[in-house]
Amino acid sequence: MRDFITILNPVLPSQSHHSSALLCNRPTPRDKPQTAFTGPPWQLQRPPGRVVKAAPPDHHPQAHQGRSAPVADKVPQEDGEGKGPQLERYVRDDIACGFEECQLCADFPGFKPVLPKRGYTLHTKFAAKEGHWLVIDTNVVLHQMDLLSALPLALPIIIPSTTIRETRHRSLPLHNRLQQLVQDEERKVWVWWNEESRDTATFQEEREEGKEGPNDRNDRAIRKTLQYYSEHLLSSAARPPQLVLLTDDKRNRELAHADGMLAVSTRDYVDGLDPKEREKLVDLVVGGVDEIEPGERRGRRLYDEYLPMDVLTAGVKTGRLYQGHFNASQYNYLEGTVRVPSLDKPVLLVGRQAMNRSVDGDVVLFEVVDGLIRAEALKDDDVEDDEGTGVDDKEKQKLAEEKMDVEDETKRKPKDVQPTGRVVGVIKRNWRAYVCHLDRSSLSAAALTSLSQQTVFATPLSRTLPRIRLRTRQAPQLIDQKILVTIDSWSPNSKYPDGHFVRALGKVESKEAEQESLLLEYEVPYRPFGRAILDCLPKEGETWKVPPKSADSLEWRDREDLRDLIVCSIDPPNCQDIDDALHARPLPNGNIEAGVHIADVSHFVHPANPMDSEAASRGTTVYLVDKRIDMLPHLLGTSLCSLRPYVERLAFSVIWELTPDGEIVKERFVKSVISSNEAFTYEAAQVRKDNKSLNDPLTNSIRLLNSLAIKLKEGRMRAGALSLSSPELKIHLDSAESAEPIDVEQKELRETNSLVEEFMLLANISVARKIQEVFPATAVLRRHAAPPKTNFEALNDLLVKRKGLELDVSSNGALARSLDACVDPERPEFNTLVRIMATRCMLSAEYFCSGSVSKEAYGHYGLASPIYTHFTSPIRRYADVLAHRQLAAAINYTSLHPSLQSKAHVDRILNNVNKRNRLAQMAGRASVEFYVGLALKSRNGGKTRADAFVIRTFRNGLAVFVSSLGLEGLITFSKDTHTFDPENYSIAIPSPKGDVAVAVFDKVVVEITVEKDANTQRGKVKMVLVEPVSSVGL
Repeated sequence: MRDFITILNPVLPSQSHHSSALLCNRPTPRDKPQTAFTGPPWQLQRPPGRVVKAAPPDHHPQAHQGRSAPVADKVPQEDGEGKGPQLERYVRDDIACGFEECQLCADFPGFKPVLPKRGYTLHTKFAAKEGHWLVIDTNVVLHQMDLLSALPLALPIIIPSTTIRETRHRSLPLHNRLQQLVQDEERKVWVWWNEESRDTATFQEEREEGKEGPNDRNDRAIRKTLQYYSEHLLSSAARPPQLVLLTDDKRNRELAHADGMLAVSTRDYVDGLDPKEREKLVDLVVGGVDEIEPGERRGRRLYDEYLPMDVLTAGVKTGRLYQGHFNASQYNYLEGTVRVPSLDKPVLLVGRQAMNRSVDGDVVLFEVVDGLIRAEALKDDDVEDDEGTGVDDKEKQKLAEEKMDVEDETKRKPKDVQPTGRVVGVIKRNWRAYVCHLDRSSLSAAALTSLSQQTVFATPLSRTLPRIRLRTRQAPQLIDQKILVTIDSWSPNSKYPDGHFVRALGKVESKEAEQESLLLEYEVPYRPFGRAILDCLPKEGETWKVPPKSADSLEWRDREDLRDLIVCSIDPPNCQDIDDALHARPLPNGNIEAGVHIADVSHFVHPANPMDSEAASRGTTVYLVDKRIDMLPHLLGTSLCSLRPYVERLAFSVIWELTPDGEIVKERFVKSVISSNEAFTYEAAQVRKDNKSLNDPLTNSIRLLNSLAIKLKEGRMRAGALSLSSPELKIHLDSAESAEPIDVEQKELRETNSLVEEFMLLANISVARKIQEVFPATAVLRRHAAPPKTNFEALNDLLVKRKGLELDVSSNGALARSLDACVDPERPEFNTLVRIMATRCMLSAEYFCSGSVSKEAYGHYGLASPIYTHFTSPIRRYADVLAHRQLAAAINYTSLHPSLQSKAHVDRILNNVNKRNRLAQMAGRASVEFYVGLALKSRNGGKTRADAFVIRTFRNGLAVFVSSLGLEGLITFSKDTHTFDPENYSIAIPSPKGDVAVAVFDKVVVEITVEKDANTQRGKVKMVLVEPVSSVGL
């Protein structure tokens, strides 16, 4: 049964559309039912005012897990007489409570016996025989999620829908973690739809002092859940479990106690647990279970307080303040930059005062400070640790030297000093769990054996992060371990942020710990796919196949039968997730038909189901040296969708009629069924093409494709496309069992690599034009913005002074021509080196929604194309899945899902995909670097000599690039042994025969070893100069 309640002048709990999924307007007879939403109501993502009808509990996809979802219907809004807008919310009286012995709810739809008759009993404070259940407040989710996820599996937990919605509004990552907790089938977690139940629906109250605030209303709604359960359970149990509110809001606890309810803080709750459980959880409590020493936070204020929000907002409007992402320097712990579109150069934040507790990735507000130079910014940044622990003498000396380097750099090139700024506020924190190791210097000798809680410092793996202070009882056990630490707060009185220990990953330098730390460091979601996701797969599993062709077959509906085409795929060795296949054949009119056939992933991954939501969250498949973290379940990626040879597969095909010169005569897009004739590697396809004794249709198809690809590439180059460079390495592993690296080499690029690339580009461009034409406001596109000319200033200065060359960056075509002209007849590698350095001056390409930028900004600078998208790899990229759905709707194969008609929704999804794509690239590079280090350790007793090129000079050393290994490293000298010439980018190094000058672009020989980095506790490449002069002892 359901009813509705009128709300006068309502204020939503969080003032956000995320929390109003079931807030509706009054119905009229003309209203039509809305499309059913198949996910949990807290996953609803829609613009304000759009009405969504949730699936009823008995049809809910997670009903078997004990979750239920009420129904909302469409009702219009109308004005009351002098009372303002009236809104009405449907409420129900048939929402199940989840209690396994409840007699009132047993027949309600969606009922599952999740909450046991006997609650959790292993607690000193709540030790009643019948045990207790916990009801979770929002602040616990927002600040104690690590603890919440680690509570005993046997502990029954009730999560009110108010908590879920408020979390969704405040933090999407925490909301996603809360969903995982709810869906964990090993736990006893029940979602109570308090806002949808007639017994617990809570509305804003009018009070003498004014309207009730949203936070007070939410707290009251959660307390009302306790009150309801306490009364409701008495109807089925004489002595039901106690209901305990877990909240860190002191006022909320006081109000609960005043109403006769049990309420406790997380600190007190953990303190009362069974000793064994307490020891496991004690370090997860934000702030620690034991009180912090009274004198620990005393001392002078080190940082300015952030300005109030109203002052910050006014400052941005007037142009006095700027907003941007803080990017910490990889080279200097006391420096970072913020890029702002309205300023020509990135703004430097130098020194602790200027950075003002910013952490890499934070969204900050800052003011530009005129006349501030680096030396001035650093002069008050003492190296000594004024908080008593954590910095030994060696580190103090190292930090002092780094500060001197910064001062020297400022003095030597004052004209290049960038504008500087100072942070005055933080809009959004980027705090998360960081991979760290305990700093031994922060522990006394006695502390190494003590089990009492003590303050220690954790050093993050990333040099861009400050050390984190935490309190733990496990310090002796955590020495020489990789650990996970979360930042909780950063006081203006503390030089370092405070955090808490989450868990240990394993011994430093062990392959297992390093691999997991890499995944965590780059936020790669590597959890196994859950049951709800796997339930979305075809029930036939590996035995699924394309059914026989018939008019009644869903798979064959509006599909073309292309099984007779000579189709093949060309991929790297051992490729299992084959996204694409190609064909080409001559036409009677002298033209050529060419086709790109892409795996029809969207046939299996339907919008808004759990598998789609997971794929949207992951964004991309992550490729590491020894493993692949899939975006989609293995069954789809490597079997049902993969265009393997000799089996029929569903595809989405782009077919062109091309002239022999590669000009498009016509194109069409069609859903199809294909049967690939062969799966080639690049090498095998090259051998097949070059074998003059072969003249079969498949070989001729490859040759025809190759001839067209050459013409297509020539056309792109004439249009101004760039040929940039970045080294790709091939790691040889010993075996599948050990996966130990035995060698490393550069990948060889063949003609067939370019063949595939050109046709993938052509398909992506064709699809981009089509979906933008049909969906001009929401097409999923990809762009590459032209880099600011200032990005090339340093490289141009190098080229002019060292080689007498210059890059023309007036356009992509001009840059392409000037890159071609950057040659050194004596060193063929020089051009490749310049292209690598030019690549680093570019901006990153990104996905975007067509309606979010002007048409002039659609272009792809590197490809010299006015429009572009990604369509050709839907198995491994979620953006391609979205493009498939839009193209299917554009050719009237299916209707477009409502989510892809919302610009705000597409923007939100693509922002996440862009982030995941960046992190995946960094994870892949880090994996290669790690395995290169392992391979080098096994070479020649751990020492390798290689040619390298100087790419940068410092007062105290050189930065060199080893192209054969894709490695960049620093060679450092003592400062008083050489002469540095910053204007000519050279350094004179003493030798027995006199000074030897080494400059940028010079070729040198280096010796490479791998040693443990004291900062990261990870193997680090160390280089010393061998030729033209040895740097040993300098």
